[in-house]
Amino acid sequence: MKTNAMNVSRRHFLSGMGACAAVGLLSPSLLVSAKAQASADTTRLVLTGSHWGAIRAKVVNGRFVEAVPFELDAHPTKMINGLADHVYATSRVRYPMVRVDWLRNRHNSDTTQRGDNRFVRVSWDEALDLFYQELERVQTQYGPSALLTSSGWQSTGMLHNPGAMLSRAISLHGTSLSTGGDYSTGAAQVILPRVVGAMEVYEQQTSWPLVLKNSKTIVIWGSDPYKNLQVAWWCPDHDEYAYYAQLKEKVASGEIKVVSIDPTVSSTHDYLGRDKVQHIALNPQTDVPLQLAIAHTIYSENLHDKRFLNEFCVGFEQFLPYLLGATDGQPKDAEWAAKICGIDADVIRALAKQMSTDRTQIIAGWCVQRMQHGEQWAWMIVVIAAMLGQIGLPGGGFGFGWHYNGAGVPTRKGVILGGFSGATATPPIHNGDFKNYSSSIPIARFVDAMLSPGKSINWNGKAVTLPLIKMCVFAGTNPFHRHQQYNRMIEGWKTLETVITVDNHWNATCRFSDIVLPATTQFERNDIDQFGNHSNRGLISMKQVVTPQFESRNDFDIFRELCKRFDREAAFSEGLDEMGWIKRIYQEGVQQGKTKSITLPDFDTFWKEKEYVEFQGESLWVRHQSFREDPDLEPLGTPSGLIEIYSKTIAAFNYQDCQGHPMWFEKAERSHGGPSSDKFPLHLQSCHPDFRLHSQLCESETLRKLYGVDGREPLFISPKDAESRGIKNGDTVRVFNNRGQVLAGAVVSDRYKPGVIRLHEGAWYDPVSGGEHAGLCRYGNPNVLTLDIGSSELAQATSAHTALVQIERFNGDSIKVEAFNGPKEMIAQCEYVPKPAEK
Repeated sequence: MKTNAMNVSRRHFLSGMGACAAVGLLSPSLLVSAKAQASADTTRLVLTGSHWGAIRAKVVNGRFVEAVPFELDAHPTKMINGLADHVYATSRVRYPMVRVDWLRNRHNSDTTQRGDNRFVRVSWDEALDLFYQELERVQTQYGPSALLTSSGWQSTGMLHNPGAMLSRAISLHGTSLSTGGDYSTGAAQVILPRVVGAMEVYEQQTSWPLVLKNSKTIVIWGSDPYKNLQVAWWCPDHDEYAYYAQLKEKVASGEIKVVSIDPTVSSTHDYLGRDKVQHIALNPQTDVPLQLAIAHTIYSENLHDKRFLNEFCVGFEQFLPYLLGATDGQPKDAEWAAKICGIDADVIRALAKQMSTDRTQIIAGWCVQRMQHGEQWAWMIVVIAAMLGQIGLPGGGFGFGWHYNGAGVPTRKGVILGGFSGATATPPIHNGDFKNYSSSIPIARFVDAMLSPGKSINWNGKAVTLPLIKMCVFAGTNPFHRHQQYNRMIEGWKTLETVITVDNHWNATCRFSDIVLPATTQFERNDIDQFGNHSNRGLISMKQVVTPQFESRNDFDIFRELCKRFDREAAFSEGLDEMGWIKRIYQEGVQQGKTKSITLPDFDTFWKEKEYVEFQGESLWVRHQSFREDPDLEPLGTPSGLIEIYSKTIAAFNYQDCQGHPMWFEKAERSHGGPSSDKFPLHLQSCHPDFRLHSQLCESETLRKLYGVDGREPLFISPKDAESRGIKNGDTVRVFNNRGQVLAGAVVSDRYKPGVIRLHEGAWYDPVSGGEHAGLCRYGNPNVLTLDIGSSELAQATSAHTALVQIERFNGDSIKVEAFNGPKEMIAQCEYVPKPAEK
């Protein structure tokens, strides 16, 4: 689509931290069809979508220069200012590259050299030949348990899903090791189906209009929706921010009370008003004692809903002896909890009474369950809500997904598109034998498998034998962002014979790979997406903004070419090219729409003229309402069909760290005094960032200039902790513990409780390879410091929030950040003669 740039009143943003300027209206010319706006001008606006919202990409002389917010997004995120950098950053993977020593010696290479940036450029044909030869060798020599594949949510779009592409291609070649769970909600998504019969974390929540009308108290527990709702799985519409504006008005007028339970003043708390929100600034990782004390107060003061507990729950009687101290001699009262969580006992009792007095909505996040024993916190959220008896009522009960995918925005009547599936009916060439190893492992324990193959662990009721992994293939994901304790991870990495990564930027996973294949960004290809997630606001075309940079290819073409090498191209592509698949996906939506009395335009009209379809007919909804109204006809997915405060199933597992009812377990590293707290007294939080999506857009120099401190990741610290260490705002600091050390830039802020610091997750890992500062991350990745242990034997999920550290002002020689440069191409490629593939 072409348009005259002079007709556009562009939206501008303030350059200050976290602040957006007022938004001007776009010209009406943007609301007419692409055909009507066509012109011979070299400036054009191209509609596309992203995890950060829909945009009109301004393209000047073939170059993407600016992301203009889509006219139907009333609350665009500041992050779109970094989208052009995503295409042109210095960290782009430009060519197929192979680690030099691996190219010389293949699987017998010196794996200690991974991460040294010594790569050589090869042709696409040679790179894909090497990929195929390694698949053949590993699956033939070791069997399926030796091959691990992994993907993430690198881009939006129904077609170009790197995970689906990778899964289909590999499954056509042979069976491989599968993984379960994820890093976002690993503990909650395992415990909640046992307690309330559903995963809960990714599902729609009670509609915001009903919450705003009926809630009197909203408890935001370990959640920061105002920050996190900037991004979503599909292209977000950001409509939820209008409801937060209404909530702010009701908080200001006193109609709704908001309580934020968090060691820090969150962005949501700050937006709603620091003086208007009650802040329960507890010690990190002590949420469960606070929860137990609230439950103890509700019960001991006879504030619990006996009818709800009797009719809709099972197991409260088994939980009660522990709560009252009959089983261990320690009542879980407010005085007991106050000593652990650092909150006055009277404040705890007052909070319990406030929640019991009128309609209370609990908004629970995901951060707290990403710690050791994170399952217990999620379980206790449900228990408290059950004791209040408001589950299934508008504006009451609990929800675990408010900060994600626009949850709570009323859903519109529309179609849900399908996509490119990782499944195929064609059988694999290599079925293989897992040779006494398990065929599936928890994803957060894959480094354990590298270090301890053959070890048996428990996982959600079954025994798992960790396999001998020899090859990993990654597409659209960055394990050197999401996993913990990197020095341990690197030791595991050395046991791998081959690592292949398909990506578009030289993140740390690429640097620690043997073969790196350059993928296009989503702005260099065509696709189609939903606009709005839980809102289902419409469908949006994702037009190719610019041509593929350098020698990058989209994942579809990469894996199609790989499948050619073992005669499975037809099964992979099903005879369709990119536009053929997009048209099929859309037409399947057209057929779905007919069953719902929804008429969609034909594909050519949608793609070439309309570009966007908006659905109508919002419907309000209350989570768990159908269960409350008729638990017999609408039972939960638990064995009893009811809320299980005590789970016979979990009790039968005989796990010491996750028993039949929720309990308090001390942490390996605790914030309220204990082992190592004298040496490392500060608790590190690694929450979601405010200026990127995990590690995506960390490559954006534009955004790093907004939030970075002297070119490094910001380290947030309280004035008291900073003063006691002689640290001033803007200083470079060294953050360290027994697991590693990082450099970061100090941001002294009164939003942080003394004893609590924060490094946002997703900062690119930038290790110094040797010398005095060996093991030091120059940029500030928190997972150098976090602890790699399972949450419990039940979920075996990540424990990223379980970490103690110390900080000091860095007075050493200046150390330059190298994370965003990419490795230098080596001339030695011209002299290389590849070895023949081993039989």
